[in-house]
Amino acid sequence: MRPEGVHHVSLNVDDIEKTGAFYLEVLGLEKLPRPDFGFPGLWLRSGQQEIHLIQVKDHTAPEGQHFAFRVPDLDATMAELERRGVEVSKAFEQPGGARQCFARDPSGNLIEFNQPGG
Repeated sequence: MRPEGVHHVSLNVDDIEKTGAFYLEVLGLEKLPRPDFGFPGLWLRSGQQEIHLIQVKDHTAPEGQHFAFRVPDLDATMAELERRGVEVSKAFEQPGGARQCFARDPSGNLIEFNQPGG
């Protein structure tokens, strides 16, 4: 067996409306149709991958666990997030010239924004 890639990441959230608005309005992800599973949720697309938000009672974001969005311009991404009132970490350099920063969604989930190196 050899997986072809990541189809989706599922994130628990405490407020589907507030957190969904962040991913739709701030990050510009595309809303996808979602079956009724009997609990609140939202399916989103980012490029070829999906993010599935699931509302969970008493959600607490796991410490250190995160996923990353690839971005073409980290400085522009950071400026846009800050303009929209999102608290963003300083930029970090990685080996090979990549750069990254971190922010949290309204449910406290940690998100990395990663600009690959040249």
